[in-house]
Amino acid sequence: MRGVDGIHDLGGRQGFGPVEVAPDEPVFHEDWEKTARALTFAAVAQVPNSSTAKFRHSIERMAPAHYLASSCYEHWLTGAATLAVEACLVSREELEERAGGPFPVSGPVDAGDVELPAPHQARFNVGDRVRVRNVHPPGHTRCPGYIRGRIGVVIRLDGEWRIPDVEAHSPDRIPEATY
Repeated sequence: MRGVDGIHDLGGRQGFGPVEVAPDEPVFHEDWEKTARALTFAAVAQVPNSSTAKFRHSIERMAPAHYLASSCYEHWLTGAATLAVEACLVSREELEERAGGPFPVSGPVDAGDVELPAPHQARFNVGDRVRVRNVHPPGHTRCPGYIRGRIGVVIRLDGEWRIPDVEAHSPDRIPEATY
């Protein structure tokens, strides 16, 4: 997946129709989803240097056809199983034996060399005109494709937060100003 945006980045893409939101949609549609959520939290808690970014990246690496054909909780199970296998908490064979058959895991991490930027304070102020960098990193990023290269105006400063793009691939926790 080096330098390629994943299937998960569908924002602004044509052909998928509007997002339909049911007014009183339940958190769980089926009982197995409760179990999937609990298993996900339990598995991810055992992964060394675990983070939300690392978990998201495990989902982003799913095979595109599997990603599009599966539900949110199936994404969670695949991501958690992938991290458990990668952390040697369970082998793929043990996972499939326990599941009673084939169990999909995501593709391997291909993040290239993770750049560790120096922590810095805000460079921009409210009202500044800025352009989002048009880069396509090989690993995890929280920058959706539809805003890359676009010009905008800073409307608020949200403080300094860890950079998910680094956190997904490194134990280092680097703060960066967010706008």
